[in-house]
Amino acid sequence: MAPSKDDEDDYMSMAITEPFSTLGRAETSIQRRARQKREAEVRAHQPSKAESVRQTEIKRDEALNTSLPTTSKGYQMMARLGFKAGSALGREGNEHARTEPLGVVVKEGRAGVGLEGEKKRKFREEVGAQEGGDESNKKRETEGEFRERQGREREEKRVESMCWGAMKVLEGFESAQDGGEVNGRDDGEGEMGKKTTEKPTKQINVLWRGLVRDRQEKERERRMRYDLHQSLSRHAAYDDPDEDEQDKQAWGREEEEVEDEDHELEEFNQLEPAERLGRMLEYLRNTWRYCFWCKYHYPDEGMEGCPGLTEDEHG
Repeated sequence: MAPSKDDEDDYMSMAITEPFSTLGRAETSIQRRARQKREAEVRAHQPSKAESVRQTEIKRDEALNTSLPTTSKGYQMMARLGFKAGSALGREGNEHARTEPLGVVVKEGRAGVGLEGEKKRKFREEVGAQEGGDESNKKRETEGEFRERQGREREEKRVESMCWGAMKVLEGFESAQDGGEVNGRDDGEGEMGKKTTEKPTKQINVLWRGLVRDRQEKERERRMRYDLHQSLSRHAAYDDPDEDEQDKQAWGREEEEVEDEDHELEEFNQLEPAERLGRMLEYLRNTWRYCFWCKYHYPDEGMEGCPGLTEDEHG
């Protein structure tokens, strides 16, 4: 019987048919190569990031929803201690005991742990600001006070620096009057050529006494650092006939005289910088006919040509 047209193979068809079952017959080499090729393609397939995340979530949910198997070591240890499936841990009769473990809440995203709480706090502040404007008004007042405080601090620093300049001018006039010796050393603080005297510190006018005390402290620290460096390469028993009193004090062979506390200077330094500067400038004008703002020593007591007493009057 001749085969019909339907039974004949359609060699022009693009349909991919599954290989016929090899049950009961040996697998040919062509079939084996095709099977190995399919298995290799499955093994070589790399899942995308979304697929990997999804597979991980599925495995995690399955593990969390699966109770502890009776074959596990942990279940067997708990069973020996009296645990039964479906019962709670701990003593019997505890109504609040848990029969199921705590649920696991997986944190999504890469944000910090406290970010959600911060968002909630900002949301509450925004809602409170919309309901009543007290919070926002308080915040604006706080910002205004902060800017005002910053401005006051900058002004105090500026006035403080002018106080040091006025003290240097006062010391220069007084040292020239007393015939002080010129100090040719530059200590890095702009004191080159400063005239100094041997007058005791407490006999110096309190208006510029702080400048002298500050210079003495810096000089004492400088000598201590220098002598400490020299002591590393010098024997303690060595006696130098050319040493002065300060060198002997530094080497520890003579006690250093410690000055008493200067309460007058402390009280003066506790005043506001503007008040201290005002006293210095007044002393300069009345005693030396010098205007700190003009930077000029007037020859006459009337100081003709000076615009005024304050900085604003000088422009």
